[in-house]
Amino acid sequence: MEFLNDLINYPHLARGAITAVVIGVTSGVVGSLIILRGLSLMGDAISHAVMPGIAVSFLLGTNVLVAALVSGLLAAGGIGFINSNSRLKRDTSIGIVFTAFLAAGVLLWARTHSAMTLEAVLFGDVLSTRPSQMWQSIVIAVIIIGLVVLFYKQLLITTMDSEVAKAFGFPTKAIQYSVLIGLAVVTVSAVQTVGVILVVAMLITPAATAFLWIKKFSTMMWLAALLGMVSSIAGMYFSYRWQLQSGPAIVLVAFTMFLFTFFFSPNQGFFWTQLRKVRERHHLKITQSTKAAKDYTFS
Repeated sequence: MEFLNDLINYPHLARGAITAVVIGVTSGVVGSLIILRGLSLMGDAISHAVMPGIAVSFLLGTNVLVAALVSGLLAAGGIGFINSNSRLKRDTSIGIVFTAFLAAGVLLWARTHSAMTLEAVLFGDVLSTRPSQMWQSIVIAVIIIGLVVLFYKQLLITTMDSEVAKAFGFPTKAIQYSVLIGLAVVTVSAVQTVGVILVVAMLITPAATAFLWIKKFSTMMWLAALLGMVSSIAGMYFSYRWQLQSGPAIVLVAFTMFLFTFFFSPNQGFFWTQLRKVRERHHLKITQSTKAAKDYTFS
């Protein structure tokens, strides 16, 4: 109750909570596309690669969203170029590029002399969210979710089977690049909430949790959005209640829901899977014993 009263009385807390919820919802939707397309590592790379763009925007006084987006897309392009022109596998290219971009970003940030600390950039500081940042996150969420709804059929087919989509004439490469751009945009907007280091957790963990519960693509996507929202609300409450950093608190709430799902989801939970295996082994033993008894009787 005290938390709700403070949300009403303290505008900075309300802005932080609204921004966190919006980012949680958007991350869940985009994250579903990311994990089903096998782009989790790419999401990790882009989340780290926006760091130089953020630093440059503070140095030059340019728009953070544009600079970070350019930085993230340059990293994605660099990964693709190295992967296409060498014997290195994709995960190796990703590891090389994103660590280089993160290191460059840290060095550039040391030159900014900004009031915003490096810790806030790396791990988030949602309570310092300005009204313009809150509205920017809302606009990005509306655009991203609107595009997903509008092009749902194309996204579904190209996600489930790109070869079939290509045979039907869908522009698979253009859709793939569009997903990467959407990933970069959401990553940049989420940096304020959970920071550069933890943003990939908000993109992947709610979506992975939903994946263990649901098989239908559209239902999984909206469940991931709901889980992202719940993680944000609960994480904000815990950070307020026990004076914790909001970003790590949000991520740990998401991780706790994932652990519960991993062990206890009806279809794919570890506990029920092991129980089914025990029952199957028991049934097999009974069947074999019965068959052996019949064979002995007739012999």
